[in-house]
Order: sequence, then structure tokens, then C-alpha cells
Amino acid sequence: MALILTILGKTPLFGNDCFIAPNATIVGDVTMGDESSVWFNAVIRGDVNNITMGNKVNVQDGAVIHCTYQKNATIIGNNVSIGHNALVHGCTIKDNVLIGMGAIVMDRCVVNSNSIVAAGAVVLEGTIIEAGTIYAGVPAKKVKDISEELISGEINRIANNYVKYSSWFEEYNEANK
Repeated sequence: MALILTILGKTPLFGNDCFIAPNATIVGDVTMGDESSVWFNAVIRGDVNNITMGNKVNVQDGAVIHCTYQKNATIIGNNVSIGHNALVHGCTIKDNVLIGMGAIVMDRCVVNSNSIVAAGAVVLEGTIIEAGTIYAGVPAKKVKDISEELISGEINRIANNYVKYSSWFEEYNEANK
């Protein structure tokens, strides 16, 4: 069963129809919206500040979400996919965003809506990613604007797929309520 811990009187809160993998770790001041999922070996640590996640957020295998003590909370909008082994730390991610596998998004960054942070990208502290763009590289830089096809074909497709994948675990979810 997943490790869900209360820290300093703050217990994680979950919306409806969420899937939490049996070896995921979620601690402290974390609020998660509906139809969200936290996959195998992912860690969400709301121990030093708060983490707020909207609806249809998927935190894929091995990803880490954290924040900065008394400085930077982490705020994640709706319809967001955080790829395998990504690190999201003390930043704001708006709606309809894909954070690629192994990407790092550092403190005080803002990833605006309808954007993609490419796999392996490192978004340096304080970077503001324009709405409707793709950022890639180390350090991450804008590589192009996103077409409507990429928004529906990648960002929305992946978020919707993770809602579907979560449904495959309904038997596990019912047994562990």
C-alpha cells in the first residue's frame, strides 16, 4: 500500500477517482484533484511547503514533486502530465502541460498553459515558459510554438491515457480504500 504520511498535522487530500500506486510516497500538505494518478516509485513531498494539484494530473513512475521551505510552494494546474523520472520543484505549472521524461523544472519557474517541456530539459530557476511553446535543452530554451495538433495529439492524449490506465487498477483501488 502507498506510503501516505501526515506531517506537522497536514495530511494529503485526494479528489475522486484517483489512483495511487502501492509504492508511491505522498506526505504532508498535498492536495490532489479528481482523476489524478501517482505512479510507481513517485514521490510527492509536501513537508516543507504545500503542493496543490488540479484535475487529471498524472505523476509518472519515479517522478519527484517537492517545494522550498518557507519560500516556494508547488502549484500544478489541470490536465498535466509529469513524465517518468521528472523533477518538479517549487514552481507553477499551469493547465494543459506536458513535462517530459527526466526533465527538471526548478524553483520559481512558471510553465504557462498549452506548453511542453521536452524530455531531459533543465528549466533553470525563475524561467517563465511562454504559453503554447516547447522548451528543450540544458538549459531549456524555446525551440518552437506548439500547433493545435500537438496540444490535442500529445498533451491531451497523454493526460487522457493516464485516466484510462488508472481505470485498469479499479480492483486494486477498491481493495485498498
